[in-house]
Amino acid sequence: MNFEDMDKAWNQALEEFFAQACLKPRQIVVLGCSTSEVMGQHIGKASSEEVAEALLPLLLAKVRARELYLAIQACEHLNRALVVEEACVEQYGLDAVTVVPSLLAGGSMAVKAWQNYQAPMMVETIRGHAGIDVGDTFIGMHLRPVVVPIRPSIKSIGHAHLTMARTRPRLIGGPRAMYPVV
Repeated sequence: MNFEDMDKAWNQALEEFFAQACLKPRQIVVLGCSTSEVMGQHIGKASSEEVAEALLPLLLAKVRARELYLAIQACEHLNRALVVEEACVEQYGLDAVTVVPSLLAGGSMAVKAWQNYQAPMMVETIRGHAGIDVGDTFIGMHLRPVVVPIRPSIKSIGHAHLTMARTRPRLIGGPRAMYPVV
């Protein structure tokens, strides 16, 4: 694994993500990241602290510079619960759950988030405004409707497939819609 190439790809992908996501301060970015997939292994089989240590600081810096919240999805063993800052829990009225992510139940990225957040908490559900999925972790359950794909020029981080999305409010009505006379 060439970490220098991975870092360059990650930086480029994040620049494109933030340019297209149109996020406002205090909105939520969801990250799902299989460090196993980044290393070319099957998801959940080779969690890599080294990969998490390489990817998280840059993302965290970019999120904090924009005054956003970062919700990091843990693995299936924790029902894809998310690590968030306590301020996010308070602002959005989220229900916290009691668990601490580990390498075997949560994954490397969730562990690193837990270690690097100011006041980490876990939640089972969230409605993020945009998301980044590294390694097909399927973060869609944590995004608001309507999800709109972001098509980055970077298609993978390491060996892991990369997808990104933003959300928009539902469009209702339109030129063919009928409304009652008031």
